[in-house]
Amino acid sequence: MKPGYSLMKHYLQFKDLRAEEYAYLFERTRIIKTRFKNYEKYQPLVDRTLAMIFEKASTRTRVSFEAGMYQMGGSVVHLTTGDSQLGRAEPIEDSARVISRMVDIVMIRTFEQAKIERFAAHSRVPVINGLTNEFHPCQILADIFTYIEHRGSIAGKVVAWVGDGNNMANTWLQAAEILGFTVHVSTPSGYGVDPQLAGIRDSGCYKVFTDPREACRGAHLVTTDVWTSMGYEAENEARRSAFADWCVDAGMMAAAQPDALFMHCLPAHRGEEVAADVIDGPQSVVWDEAENRMHVQKALMEYLLLGRIG
Repeated sequence: MKPGYSLMKHYLQFKDLRAEEYAYLFERTRIIKTRFKNYEKYQPLVDRTLAMIFEKASTRTRVSFEAGMYQMGGSVVHLTTGDSQLGRAEPIEDSARVISRMVDIVMIRTFEQAKIERFAAHSRVPVINGLTNEFHPCQILADIFTYIEHRGSIAGKVVAWVGDGNNMANTWLQAAEILGFTVHVSTPSGYGVDPQLAGIRDSGCYKVFTDPREACRGAHLVTTDVWTSMGYEAENEARRSAFADWCVDAGMMAAAQPDALFMHCLPAHRGEEVAADVIDGPQSVVWDEAENRMHVQKALMEYLLLGRIG
């Protein structure tokens, strides 16, 4: 283990950190974002290197991590399965042992959660989940920070999840249990969230609704995702049919609180999971949400590498 990593943490699921750590991260994000907006140079990660490993395609994850690391003074190594041994026969454990001797922190975007868990188990440096089939913690970190920016604390609030019971939905449930809010989940039959997979112990942190409009009733935040996530393209036509009534439209937003926000992790398909007048409307904060991926990840990398500042 490298010097300075005696208290090394990984960030593989939202539940890897405690509520007080999130309070710290959200405050650090606010400070780091303010400095960025004011063109104040802030480079605490000089001479630190981030390895980004992609087994799934990426736009926002790559840009947010790469730009963020450079802004913090560090450097970036970009790896894909096509240009490294990761896509060949080398065991994940061996890749982890080698890569973690050469860099200071690793972000991985891959398929099965088990892959990133195996990598982290053999890494000498912190590992961050940039997305897996099961979880997407950095996105929910950005979403919650965006809510706090616009509306204050999310504690006690209601988040309506409309659509697929996917990695985003799993992570929202973990966040609700840790941070003290409630998720109203509405999915088509057969596409529900698995609380056991999400590792939820408190069934009071979520409620399941068959009617998506009822799930949105009284919600402070309405959020959704594409109907077909990466890796499930073969199911596309079946999903289009099953999800036809789960398009977040003006009626669903009208059922929510008058000042409810709308979020989407992007890319979005207008006319499928969300109506154009919702995602492009006044309640939508998707562009702030997308930008905030970079800011929360900067705070996360700072925390994992340097611990608490001040």
